[in-house]
Amino acid sequence: MNPSASIPPDDRELALMGLALDEARLAAAEGEIPVGAVIVGPDGRVIASGRNARESSHDPTGHAEVAAIRRAAEALGDRVLDGCAIVVTLEPCVMCAGAILAARLPRVVFGAWDEKAGAAGSVYDLLRDGRLPHPVPEVVGGVRAAECAGLLETFFKARR
Repeated sequence: MNPSASIPPDDRELALMGLALDEARLAAAEGEIPVGAVIVGPDGRVIASGRNARESSHDPTGHAEVAAIRRAAEALGDRVLDGCAIVVTLEPCVMCAGAILAARLPRVVFGAWDEKAGAAGSVYDLLRDGRLPHPVPEVVGGVRAAECAGLLETFFKARR
């Protein structure tokens, strides 16, 4: 965990994490790892959501962030999500961090830290790696972390 590299969330982001948690709970009910994401537009309105669907879709890229980014790009009619923000229940992995950078999302808010595969400050810090040819987004980590982590812990305990 790298809390010194994060900035505090605002009240709206705390509420938006609740929507991402709802998506994560739906994923768990479908037998998927409970990760959910929402994307808000420049006006703060939710424009897309997504949840893990790797098992049901037989798609290794079926992560919550990728699903939400695809839906947001379709809703806006543009691959660049300028002025938008993504709120996700788990620290993005390398693949999702790459998708976030490719979409040019300027703000990333996440819940639980991923000490095994996180790419936003715990294992890697791909999102803030200035060597990449993408704008560096603001990163807000650990938002409602206990709730987000608890959902994952409960899911994996039940599977053991």
